[in-house]
Amino acid sequence: MRRSLDGLPPELLFDIVSHFEPDYFQQSLLALSRAIPRSAVPTHLLLEKIRLTRGEQVFQLYRRLRDAPEDAARVREFAFEAWTVDADIFVNLMHLLPSLMYLKMFVGPNFAPEHLEEIFQRPRTQLQYLSLQFRPYVQRATYYQFLKGAYFDSTLLALSSWPAPTLPVLSIVQDPLDPAIAPTGFAQPLVFFRLDPLSTLAVSPLGNTLKHFRLRVPGRPVAGHLHTALHSYPAVEFLDMSTSNVGSRDVASLLGRMRHIQILVLDGCPIVSQRTDIQLDAGEPFLQWAELGKAMALSGLACASEREKKLKAWVDAFYVQDNEDEPSKKGRKAKRGRKGLATATISLRAKSPERAAQPSGDVPRSRIPSRGQRVRVLPPVPALRSLATSFPGAVSPETYEAVRDEFERGWAEGIARLQAVRLRLWTSWRNGISRIVRFADRGSLEWNEEALYGEQGLVGLVDVDDEETFMLNFTPNEEAERVVREACPLLCIAGSKHDAPHTKGCGHQIGWALYTDET
Repeated sequence: MRRSLDGLPPELLFDIVSHFEPDYFQQSLLALSRAIPRSAVPTHLLLEKIRLTRGEQVFQLYRRLRDAPEDAARVREFAFEAWTVDADIFVNLMHLLPSLMYLKMFVGPNFAPEHLEEIFQRPRTQLQYLSLQFRPYVQRATYYQFLKGAYFDSTLLALSSWPAPTLPVLSIVQDPLDPAIAPTGFAQPLVFFRLDPLSTLAVSPLGNTLKHFRLRVPGRPVAGHLHTALHSYPAVEFLDMSTSNVGSRDVASLLGRMRHIQILVLDGCPIVSQRTDIQLDAGEPFLQWAELGKAMALSGLACASEREKKLKAWVDAFYVQDNEDEPSKKGRKAKRGRKGLATATISLRAKSPERAAQPSGDVPRSRIPSRGQRVRVLPPVPALRSLATSFPGAVSPETYEAVRDEFERGWAEGIARLQAVRLRLWTSWRNGISRIVRFADRGSLEWNEEALYGEQGLVGLVDVDDEETFMLNFTPNEEAERVVREACPLLCIAGSKHDAPHTKGCGHQIGWALYTDET
């Protein structure tokens, strides 16, 4: 007796469909519905996940949905993967899709900044994943974009204006200029003219909730714009800046200010010199990797020292201002001496250093140290768990092992120095010599005050009142409640190719699982 698939229950069919490959979901679902037309195949899922790979499909879908708002409201995931399209029709299609949770789009030369402004002008509150991949390159020389100033800086500003989004995953990628894609004999259009909008996005409501950020702008120094402002991207744990101009100093500054970063991907970034032959002649071919590991381990120390200097300058300025205010309250007395002497309008002396910013009078009194009190800032420990990058040259198993050993050696030296500093602060705190403070935790009352008053006085800092806070854990303990934070980050230098020998669980593999668009 022949058994038919027509009698399968809907629950089983739905489970079968859930195992389809995402790239072939629509084709597979259509084929199944045609193979067993009398069964309860969940064809409504065709509208929940839409993937278009040709420009003409945009107009076809627009005609299908413009008179069927109930079907348009079913669309949850939309991916457009073509470089040529009628951008006006694409914008009209986006207006029909109010319930998107996943949006991926290729932005080719047909798009103008105004198109993306119109798409993202209204907040998409349900969006959980946004990927914008730019390839603005043209086949013939044209300077229209330069003359008009047609850059996509406004797209970042539009996203920054969203009032209260909960977007955890964001990808902004510019494809590197490849001769196979477009000619390189003339100046190609830029995607971003200024990088300042990245700083605006960093402190926006969207930047406040962002956890996974992939930002690739080939050859541009983007790192400094990510942490310029206070509380920049405070929730980011995964950061990919591959192909951008990011050096070792940028990495140390980034980790010091964005202290929640756990995964860092830097393929094609000059974090070490490309001239390995110079260090090879010096007998230390992988010394730069040790220096990199040490700088990353000490990133919190540099940030704490900088905060201490700001605190000391602020306190000095505060009490100088306080002293200057006293005579004005009591009345000034005329000084004896000659009157009416001319004052020189020029000076041959060297220019004096700029004075610290004058303290504002609205800082809470509890955030002002007493006169003469010695305050030190406890340097934090990096949260980094994985560094994924590419090696400037061929990688053999011996090379990888040598690089990893040098990186771990540098990290261990940095952590040892960090521990020595923290122990000195512990001794000073125990003997009552100094008041020791630490950076406030994200979301705490002190952290929120820093957003209001800035780095004035002790705003954004919390007193250390437990000696265990000074200590670091060097040996793993599965039974301990505190996670061992000082372990050396997992290093992978295999680059972006999938078939390369990657370290298991490295940042590359985590990124592929997050974004699912690199093959």
